[in-house]
Amino acid sequence: MRTTYYDEDDILVIRLSDKAIAREVSQNWNTHISYAEDGSAVEIVLLEARANGAFPLHIEHAMAA
Repeated sequence: MRTTYYDEDDILVIRLSDKAIAREVSQNWNTHISYAEDGSAVEIVLLEARANGAFPLHIEHAMAA
């Protein structure tokens, strides 16, 4: 998984897989999900990420039990 944030455009791209993108679906005006040919999610793009509270990411670190 790779996460890229574009400051100037306020766009957060979360790449889940290295598979080729076969189709893209808009969930709403600022959330877009790309899928591979097998139906698995490949990429999530969030427009106005900081303005909508999706960035900066909150990361919690915990130890395995």
